Amino acid sequence: MANHPGNLAIADPSSSVSVTNSRLQSPDQHSATNGHGPSSSSRNGAGPSLSPSGPYSIARNNYDKSLPQTPITPGASSYNSNSHMAVAAAAQSSTSFLPSQSPVTRPPRTAPHPQPAAASISSGTITQHQPGAPSVQSNPSSRSTQPQSSVRIYRQDGKYHIINCPPTTTVASMRSALTKKLGIKGETHRLYMREKGRQRVLNNSQKPAQLLHRRLEQAGYTPSDDYDTLGGEDMGFLVRFIFKNASLGVVEVRIDDESFSNGFEHVELADRALETVPIVLHRNASQIITLNLSKNPLVDIPHDFVADADSLRELRLTNCALKKIPRSVRQIKSLQWLDISCNRIAELDHAGLDQIPGLRQIFVQNNQLTNLPRNFASMLSLKFLNISNNKFDRLPPVICEMPNLVDLDASFNSISVLPADIGRLVALERFIIVGNQIREFPAEMRLMISLQELDCRRNLISDLSPLSALEKLDSLLAEHNTINVLDFVVSPRLVTLNTSHNRTGRSLLRPHLPASPVQLAAAPPNLRFKLTTLDLSHMKLSSFGEEEDITSLRAFSSLITLRLDYNEFRAIPDVICDLADLETLSCTNNDLHNLPKGIGKLKKLRVFNVHNNNIKVVPESIWECESLVELNMSSNSLEGWEDPAINPNEPFGLGLGGPLAAASTATLMLGSASNGYAIDDASTIHYDIERKGSAAGLSITGRTIPPLAFSLQRLFLADNYLGVTNRTTSFDIFHTLSYMRELRVLNLSFNQLNELPSSHLHSFSQLYELYLSGNNLTSLPGDMIKSLKLKVLHLNGNKLQTLPAELGKVSALETLDVGNNLLKYNVTNWQYDWNWNFNSQLKYLNLSGNKRLEIKNMQMSNAPVLDPSSATAQDRLFDFADLTKLRVLGLMDVTLRGASVPDDSLERRVRTSDTEINHMAYGIADTLGNVDGPMTFDLALQRFRGKENECLFGMFGRTQPNLNSNRAARYLHENFAQTFQDALVKSAEKFGGEDVLDALRSAFLGLNRSLYEHLATKEYENPGAGMGRKLSTVSMSGPIMNDLKGGASAIVLHIIDQPEGKKTMYVANVGDMLAVVSQSSGSFVAVSVKHDPFERSEIVRIRGAEGWVSPKGMVNEEEDLSRNFGFFHLLPAVNARPDVMAHTLTEADEFVIIANRGIWDYMSYRTAVDTARQNRDDPMKAAQMLRDHAMSYGADGNTVVMVIAVSDLFTGGSRARNLQDDMYVPTRRTGPRPERDRLLRILPPSVDAPTGHLALVFTDIRNSTVLWEKKNAGMSVAMKEHNELLRRQARWIGGFEVKTEGDSFMMAFQTLPAAVLWCFKVQMELLHLDWPMEILESEDGAEIQDSEGTVIARGLSVRMGIHWGKPVCAEDPTTHRMDYFGPMVNRSARIMAQAQGGQIMVSSDVVRELEIIKEAKFDDTHVSFNHIEALKQMGIELISMGERSLKGLEAPEALSLAFPSMLLGRLQNSFLPPSAAAPSRTQFSLDQVMELNLLAVRLEALASSRIFKPDPPRRSIAPVEMSEGVSPGALGASNSSEPNAALFWHADREVLLPKFKADSSDEDILLMLDHIVGRIENALSSIQIRTMMQPAATRGGLPPRLEDIDPHMLLQAIRIVQGLMSPIARVR
Repeated sequence: MANHPGNLAIADPSSSVSVTNSRLQSPDQHSATNGHGPSSSSRNGAGPSLSPSGPYSIARNNYDKSLPQTPITPGASSYNSNSHMAVAAAAQSSTSFLPSQSPVTRPPRTAPHPQPAAASISSGTITQHQPGAPSVQSNPSSRSTQPQSSVRIYRQDGKYHIINCPPTTTVASMRSALTKKLGIKGETHRLYMREKGRQRVLNNSQKPAQLLHRRLEQAGYTPSDDYDTLGGEDMGFLVRFIFKNASLGVVEVRIDDESFSNGFEHVELADRALETVPIVLHRNASQIITLNLSKNPLVDIPHDFVADADSLRELRLTNCALKKIPRSVRQIKSLQWLDISCNRIAELDHAGLDQIPGLRQIFVQNNQLTNLPRNFASMLSLKFLNISNNKFDRLPPVICEMPNLVDLDASFNSISVLPADIGRLVALERFIIVGNQIREFPAEMRLMISLQELDCRRNLISDLSPLSALEKLDSLLAEHNTINVLDFVVSPRLVTLNTSHNRTGRSLLRPHLPASPVQLAAAPPNLRFKLTTLDLSHMKLSSFGEEEDITSLRAFSSLITLRLDYNEFRAIPDVICDLADLETLSCTNNDLHNLPKGIGKLKKLRVFNVHNNNIKVVPESIWECESLVELNMSSNSLEGWEDPAINPNEPFGLGLGGPLAAASTATLMLGSASNGYAIDDASTIHYDIERKGSAAGLSITGRTIPPLAFSLQRLFLADNYLGVTNRTTSFDIFHTLSYMRELRVLNLSFNQLNELPSSHLHSFSQLYELYLSGNNLTSLPGDMIKSLKLKVLHLNGNKLQTLPAELGKVSALETLDVGNNLLKYNVTNWQYDWNWNFNSQLKYLNLSGNKRLEIKNMQMSNAPVLDPSSATAQDRLFDFADLTKLRVLGLMDVTLRGASVPDDSLERRVRTSDTEINHMAYGIADTLGNVDGPMTFDLALQRFRGKENECLFGMFGRTQPNLNSNRAARYLHENFAQTFQDALVKSAEKFGGEDVLDALRSAFLGLNRSLYEHLATKEYENPGAGMGRKLSTVSMSGPIMNDLKGGASAIVLHIIDQPEGKKTMYVANVGDMLAVVSQSSGSFVAVSVKHDPFERSEIVRIRGAEGWVSPKGMVNEEEDLSRNFGFFHLLPAVNARPDVMAHTLTEADEFVIIANRGIWDYMSYRTAVDTARQNRDDPMKAAQMLRDHAMSYGADGNTVVMVIAVSDLFTGGSRARNLQDDMYVPTRRTGPRPERDRLLRILPPSVDAPTGHLALVFTDIRNSTVLWEKKNAGMSVAMKEHNELLRRQARWIGGFEVKTEGDSFMMAFQTLPAAVLWCFKVQMELLHLDWPMEILESEDGAEIQDSEGTVIARGLSVRMGIHWGKPVCAEDPTTHRMDYFGPMVNRSARIMAQAQGGQIMVSSDVVRELEIIKEAKFDDTHVSFNHIEALKQMGIELISMGERSLKGLEAPEALSLAFPSMLLGRLQNSFLPPSAAAPSRTQFSLDQVMELNLLAVRLEALASSRIFKPDPPRRSIAPVEMSEGVSPGALGASNSSEPNAALFWHADREVLLPKFKADSSDEDILLMLDHIVGRIENALSSIQIRTMMQPAATRGGLPPRLEDIDPHMLLQAIRIVQGLMSPIARVR
């Protein structure tokens, strides 16, 4: 065969295509390589090792030790030294969709080129030669120097060949080479590509090597992974090429008449490997109504079939790799539904779909469309159109010409502007535009009169007011936009409104009510709004607006669900209590201080969630909530719960001896319960004693029983310090609980409870879950415990030394956590002390953290018989073998002496290690939640690779179960360490030194590859074989196996304590496993990324991998995470490429939190760090505290959290931890915490008031008065952020808050370095606060950058002053707090007054002390060494400002400015005259003044019953004849030809408006503004008087729409203008 480009022959030794084959090797044998890639020897040209101890054997052992060690017959491997040039060329010539880069950016590193392995051909066998070995090629000098790529091609029998060729080699060339090599005659064989369980034939022009490179890139690989060599390996998890006889086809499923026993009306043939329509369908084409041919490698649909299918209405052709719609489709005249989504269609111009007259629905999402053809406008029957996940950068104009369109989905494109013609879609009812870049709605949207559902989530929309006119709108979803002010009028038909996750800060939400010309009217009695769901979460709202806006909420009487989470509300408006239909009310993570008194009016309320607030008292009216099932008030500051209104002369008791206890014949009917946990209907409650009635009217001997006592089932009161005794009022929570007879779940964790009164708890006959973690309990009342029907009991974090034997009688107990107590007892004392073996139903048992607990193997003659059938049953009390249902067993830090512990396995997680890794303390906590077994596996490996300075931490799994998710997680847990170790070795070989970040990426990808082999392994019942057999993936052409559809998230931390002292933590993660570093300053650093399909970078990557994102935020509508291990049916759209990050550990780093979404879905990073820091000296307690708080907030899945004390690397180990050595920890108070504010309670206690020589700091916010006067909607939220920051930093650093006045703080510090450090930290953190948008858009809060682009100002600007001295100290008689007086205090305040916003002014005494500190030895009574070290790291810049005269003080003071080095850019403004009190200017342009003047002219015309119409510009003024009815004094005349000509006043605006010079002074502008405002006020007054005095029927000359003008609104606008003018007047 002659050689020519594109048809390369194997016979010619100079050909660029060489073929090698594996003799007698099937994929089963090749699986021994375990997907770890070629061995290091093959990468260096040595070829694979044939020794049993070679790299292939090592890789197999790392992958699955349970598999048989079959002798390895390696497949041939050839590598060309020019392969990297081929990869680079391919990368430049093709479009690349790379995943987002890791936070650490570095140039790509290129591996040294390995030497090629020479391949020669002899009699159909392959002989491998080492480099330098003699070659048997006939003409070795003719070897091609063109870059080569390796492609592995399988045959039908499982053997494979490796072709070495240029990346541009076509299928035709490969077929020619293979055909000649195999001696095949004729064109009988074709090349197929198999991916995602489906095969398709490749046409002759396609390039397999480039296809493979593209798939590798989409799967997360990079050129440094050597695409060319990877192509020669088994890449079956991603793609596989198969060369086989075309006559066999790819159809492996028989399709005949028997396959359609139910008839041919609805034909389902998806994923059958069909290339064309089966013959059997031709014979029955006329019967077919719906036909699904999706996921088939279709070439075409025959015309003869289409001609006979005259009843076909629905055709699905999704995932068929179509580039064009088959031409025959246009001939299906009966077609109404066409689904061609998930293909590669780039245009529809030639599809001819307009020729199908009755086509109603077209689904073309996830293609490559950039426009739609013009002929779509003629498709009058088309009602539903889905064009989401394409490449539109604008809405196709033809869409606006389709007035009959009813449903349009244009989500996940790049549309930035909606055209004005969108208003022509008058029939559109559903409009979905999620995930675009739209910034605003055009005003013409009001014309879309039929629109009912609008989903505009994940855009850049800032204003929803244009949508207020859509009266038929019933669903509006606008989460994750940039809405500044929620200005929206709710129509009576709106049912769902969700605007969460917008930085709004202000709400003007109001109902659409009939309005008079003067004011908003009340809702008519017959007008009922349909709004049932309202979500305003994450919007930084502090109120619902003005008083009239709050009152108008009463109109939403149909509201069922209201969510106000993560805002700044201080109170729930009383009007909410008038929403009689409300069932779910959630207001978590706000600043609520009380609940509305009328909460009891919500008779239908079922779920009330207000955790993470500052609620002090629960009002009495809550007892009237007769339907309330769940109440969550965790993490508040409860000081009281008002008793129900009961006759005081006849006390109401529900405990032992109460009236209900005496009524033994009482029968409580609460409906059917679900698993004993929930009641279907709590409103049907009856007692068969004296009478029957509802709960609200139930009476026993004249005493009213509160309805809440019979409805409440789940009560969460964790973290309220209910056991603290130093309260102003006596409050016994157990007295309140004694009323609640139907509790199923009770959470009282972290309340400092000292004991449990058994007399009250006996009444909890329905209690199944009891949480008492983190209290001060020293014992449990045995009688109380055995009377309960508990399934879940958490007692961790108490002071229990023993557990009562009665606990063993709780037969239903499944979960028991007694970790971190003081348990220490003899197992032989089983008659009096609890033993786990008596609770045979246990699934979760945690004893970790009981360092005094010792379990010994002891012979006991008096032991009870646990299992009569077992001869050794009496010796097993020290054993865990009889707990057959156990799924999690925690024995960390527990001493085991001969005790038998079950093995850690796929179905059981057992932890027996110490809580120290490489001298770092760590702790872990988990819970099964509502799943039956462990779904997440943790990893803690010390001395990684045998090195004392390295360790590994990791977490693998999912929160909720998925197909094989625990199997995948277990495999990752067992194999990651070895895979990572191999990747480090290969990295060192490639780059000449270890690249840890690249090795982590490579390890994740390699492990995902081997996971495919593991999940594809089927275990057959063959006891004698003792091995598993892998299902051949070559012959598997049907749907991808369910075993491969599972997966897991993962995170890994690799910590290296390098000899030179540098300590580095490398982090890699995929999915929703996240980590955060807590720092001793109270701040935190996120070191991982959640892979959310909604993220713009992930959308681009997914689309580049031919995947798509649904409006639900799921990849291909199946997975809610964009990166994960496994999920091979979604690969490469969902891949395992991790985000990698290197974090240099410093002494400021305290600990790392690693957790799954069971934590992060319920706690922010800030909350998690603050919570864990309360137990930072004990990571085990910290981990359990995080888990318990998450459960108290609602977490119910497989929650796992790990805390690692990285600070131990700097203190010599966890055993040497010293609290006093902490950088930011001053001396603390002891005893109960007196703080009533929850934020202060979770922070460290305040230091004692300093005395003697100390540092005073005064602070003040620049222009705060002006911001308040302007009624800046963001000020209340901004002030809260400001106050929290100052107090938080004071607690961490050691400052004493003396007093506050307005927005000013007075702070005292015992040491000067602490004061300076506090000022520096506050100034730095102010730049990073989440300020409201209104603040950032104001002149006083706008972001400012220095010349180098560093942000030096953002948000509120705070000025500070520091002075050092000895003030007069005295306790304030009212507040009982220390106060300071004297000249030193006065001077401190005057020093602050000399500073501008963002400056820190210091006195000469401060400068002198700082100089002494730098030079002299440290005196611990005045100086904290650690504060000094922190200041040195930040850098101190002092700039002398000279002597300044201070107000009211005789002696001047030499002042200096202090800056941290990063804020030195503020110095450029430091020498301006201090004007902190000067207000910010509001700039008025001359154009704005002229427009305001024109407004005055228009209003004056209206006041004289005319409408002003300006003449065109530059129109000459000529004498005109006055029309009848027009005042002779008019400056202009009307056009008599116009209708109602007498109503119009025509004039040249240039004549009426004054002339201004471009250089007009501020005084001139102010004078004119004052004149204009006076004219406007006079005109408005005239209009208002005329409107009020004249009846509508006698208004005569008034303009037709003058009666619709609301003068109050215009006056309000004038007041706004006056408010803007007032600051300028003051400057003047």
